[in-house]
Parts: sequence; C-alpha cells; structure tokens
Amino acid sequence: MTVDDLRPGRHLLLECRSGSHAYGLATPDSDEDFRGVFLLPYDRLLGLDYTAQFADATNDRSYYEIGRFVELLAKANPTALELLATTGEDVLYRHPIMDQLRVADWLTKACRDTFAGYAITQIRKARGLNKRVHNPMPEQRAGVADFCYVIEHGRSQPLTDWNHQTGIPATALALAKVDHARDLYAVYHDSAGAGWAQGVSRPHSNQVVLSDVPKGQPIVAYLSFNKDGYSTYCRDHRAYWDWVERRNDARYLGTLAHGQGYDAKNMMHTLRLLEMANGIFTEGRLNVRRPNRELLLAVKAGRYTLDEVLELAEERLAALDAAVAKSELPEKLPVGFAEGKLVAMRQELYSIG
Repeated sequence: MTVDDLRPGRHLLLECRSGSHAYGLATPDSDEDFRGVFLLPYDRLLGLDYTAQFADATNDRSYYEIGRFVELLAKANPTALELLATTGEDVLYRHPIMDQLRVADWLTKACRDTFAGYAITQIRKARGLNKRVHNPMPEQRAGVADFCYVIEHGRSQPLTDWNHQTGIPATALALAKVDHARDLYAVYHDSAGAGWAQGVSRPHSNQVVLSDVPKGQPIVAYLSFNKDGYSTYCRDHRAYWDWVERRNDARYLGTLAHGQGYDAKNMMHTLRLLEMANGIFTEGRLNVRRPNRELLLAVKAGRYTLDEVLELAEERLAALDAAVAKSELPEKLPVGFAEGKLVAMRQELYSIG
C-alpha cells in the first residue's frame, strides 16, 4: 500500500490538510501536511500483510487503516480526533461512510489527559531546554579532583586552590580512608618524592585513589570528596551531550535566534492543545482552526519570555481542570462502542452480510 494507491474510489476514505494549515497558523515557510484514512483490500485485511498505517518518505503524508483509526479515536488520540474534526476546505476527500463517525461521540474525559499530557510534557521540556541553553556544559568533563575539598585549620577550600596556595601538586599527595567517615580521607605529602604517593585521582576514574602510606608519615590535611555531587554532575553532563547529539539543529538555531531559551514552536502547540482541550469541555466540540492566530504566532516567533509563556500555559491548564470538573462528558466510551462502529463500517465497505 502506497500513497499512489490512495485515490478516491480506490480505498481512500478520508484525506485532509493537517498541521499549521488546518490550524490556521500557516506562514509562507510552512510545509503542507496531509493525513487520512484508508481501507485495505479485503484479502490483505484477512491475510498476513496487514498495514495499520503508513507515511511517505518525508512524513508529509500519513494515513491510517480504518481499524487503526477507530482504535486511536477510542483512545482519545489528539491527532485522530483532529483529523476527524477537520472541516471546510481542508477536507480534500471524505467518503460518505465517514459520516458514521461523529466527533462528538468520541469525546470523553480521557481527552483531558491525552491533550494536556502532551502539553505538560512540553512545559517540562521547555524548562529543561531553557536551562541547557543558558547553562551550556563544556565538552570536556570535569574530574574527580574538581569535587574534592581540603579541610585545614577548620576551613575547607577546593583542592585545586589548596594545591596552588601550598605549591604541592596533587600527584605528590597520598590519601588514606578515615574510618567511620563517609568520603573523608587523610592527606599525606610525599615531600621526598619516594614514590609512595598515588595522587588524588586518575583519568576516567570516578573514585579517588588510595595510597599505601608508610608508617610515621604526618597528616597534612583532610580531604572530602563530594561523591554525590560528582555523580549528579556526570549524569547531567552525559544528558546534556546526549541532547546536543540528538537535537534538531535547525530548531535549536531558531531557539537561539529569538533569544528566549525555549522551543517556541513546541510551546505554541502546547497552548494550542490546551485551548482545544478547553473547547472540548466547555463547548462539547473540537475546533481545529484556532481563533487566536496572532497570539499563537507571536509565541512561535519568540515574542514572549519563557516565564510569560509558562504563565499562559498554566492559566490554560488551570482553566481546563476547572472545565473538566464541571463537564458532563462521559468518563469513557460505552463498552463495545468502538468495536461496534468498526464492524458495521467494515461490513458495509466490504459488502458483507
């Protein structure tokens, strides 16, 4: 099954313009996206070559087999509900049988979690991205010694500062564990260069190095290794550079360009989803085309600070929860509703019974 197979009268049941064009948020540089619903040839439905959904090479066109589409509707999937709710000139083809799927019949209180769940995830990501944009981490990871502090005369200071003040290099130091004290070590100095000092740490090691100190050597100080802080730092460093490797550079450059430190396009869609969800619970319907184009495009353009956008999102989320509490929508679909719809439609489409 390919896009070329999907022609009106040849297994195509629904095809709509989707994305920014359907939302009324398209700009001159917006791509056109399309989604739809199709019917498999009967032998492929019954056989092993079942196709639930597919897309073209660029993912600009995505289509769902009618069974998969009904399954998504039953789960209150926002993409499926938006596709079914698309109206006007954005509907490129609609088979009459699709009239059996009324949007209102699929709206339940589950929509709160499916629509707002994505939005809440994006709010969390926006905070994380803002932190990463404004607090980049060097590619070279800090070492154990950078999390070591020397305790001397009742005061503590970073090991590197102590090395500089005393003129004693870390390589000439030897550490010995202090009993009953977590991550605390006695510090010795191999001043004669006898070779028994192993230093404080080794490259690529996550622990301090202990030495076999000869008896009678004086303790010159004590050293505390902030092991928990180092572990947290290593985890954050790894996460940061994993993110750098995976990030969409074009989107990231856009984030840097507007200077607000968040993915503006994602936050625009966060507000859009929360507003759609509010419409479901206050009006009992799903409005795909957004009435506040100017506000949403201003968010996309980065004209609001992150704090301002998060405040807008929190306001909409609070309004949504209040609307859900008052809503008379059912908690979930009646048992057997989705399957009954699907069976009846397939029987008619395949002329069975």
